Amino acid sequence: MLKKTYNKFPKVLQNWLGHKKIEEIECVISDMAGVVRGKAMPLSKFEKLDNVYMPLSIFYQTISGDYVDLPIADQWTENDMVLTPDLSTAVSSPWADDVTVQVICDVNDLNGNPIDIVPRNVLKKVINLYKDKGWAPIVAPEIEFYLTKPNLDPSSPIEPTIGRTGRKVASRQAYSMTAVDEYGRVIDDIYDFAEAQGFEIDTINQEGGAGQIEINLVHGDPLKLADQVFFFKRMIREAAFKRDCFATFMAKPMQEEPGSAMHIHQSICEIDTKQNIFTNKKGEASKYFYNFLAGQQEYLPKAICLLAPYVNSYRRYVATGSAPINLEWARDNRTTGLRIPISSPSDLRIENRVVGMDCNPYLGIAASLASGLLGIKKKLKPREALQGEAYSMPRALPQGLIEGLELFNQAPELENILGKSFCSIYKSLKRYEAEAFLQVISPWEREHLLLNV
Repeated sequence: MLKKTYNKFPKVLQNWLGHKKIEEIECVISDMAGVVRGKAMPLSKFEKLDNVYMPLSIFYQTISGDYVDLPIADQWTENDMVLTPDLSTAVSSPWADDVTVQVICDVNDLNGNPIDIVPRNVLKKVINLYKDKGWAPIVAPEIEFYLTKPNLDPSSPIEPTIGRTGRKVASRQAYSMTAVDEYGRVIDDIYDFAEAQGFEIDTINQEGGAGQIEINLVHGDPLKLADQVFFFKRMIREAAFKRDCFATFMAKPMQEEPGSAMHIHQSICEIDTKQNIFTNKKGEASKYFYNFLAGQQEYLPKAICLLAPYVNSYRRYVATGSAPINLEWARDNRTTGLRIPISSPSDLRIENRVVGMDCNPYLGIAASLASGLLGIKKKLKPREALQGEAYSMPRALPQGLIEGLELFNQAPELENILGKSFCSIYKSLKRYEAEAFLQVISPWEREHLLLNV
């Protein structure tokens, strides 16, 4: 390997490589759904190029792979995007048979301008709006997912995986160490892969569903954390495949089990002083804290199609499934959509519990931070903190993707922040997906309507 390339790799990757020779490098980006797209090449090819080219049309595809006609002039000319590898993001692929490195790429047009419909660029834009104010947002995502039996027939229900005892994992004992031990080999592989990639895991625990796991990440820069979630999803799937099971990030994969969320802990620090602006000099919650909180209450419902991007996403928002159904807030209360965890004044933060694990991490984090920033800009005031359970409060979240898209149409302020071109394309793709789902005849319809109506 050329020394100048090797020296630009993170130290963790350099240590993992040691004297190994890289056999393949993957130049990757996230599409609208968060799927890993890119090109793989031998090291010799990578060392000879400065950029990689891919067609812009990968952002015109739905989750099913269908291309959608969009309100874009000359849409199908297949313009190239310029992908420039960001070597600081390079990580190993420790599950691969060959010595493989993944690198996330910056995406620009042929003139060197960031392409505004790229999800990672959308998040960068939001972060820069904070930077213009002298602020740096801080986030800490929580990753929830299920380990399931391999599901080869889409018409068959998903079932929990088989544990080490040989029994189907049916434990719903949240925080049970025995339940975690049941599929400990997968957990061990996740730890090993994360260490090889240089990702620090805060905690791992059993969640409330059968075979459901939660991984908490250490707080930090939103772009770096979104990159980590992007990498983690692929890595967790590979760890599961290695142990003959599936890992799924569907919001609601099993009817009788709770859904999977990507809770986002959020705060803001001054770039110069590193002080948390959510806390004032008296150690109390500041005006910015309340403004940000009010922005979440006002705009997260309008951004819900970014946080809950599929028809399945809305099955999660059921009080009996331990998921929020509104955006009330309270301290140390897990029934609310916005929770204020116990912390010291310097670590005061707001936990957004509405985001689904099926979202694109770049877009989920961008939408949440944009909502809070609008609250600060408009000096909004939140409702009073809730006393008691939020599940008893009226539902304030949409019940379906089409309703969510209609709310998104009513949010020009969000569109201005996230980008009009991005919002137009995203809404068109999601409308297509929602309408495609309406054409599907479900088992429920066949069971209850076939002979009864």
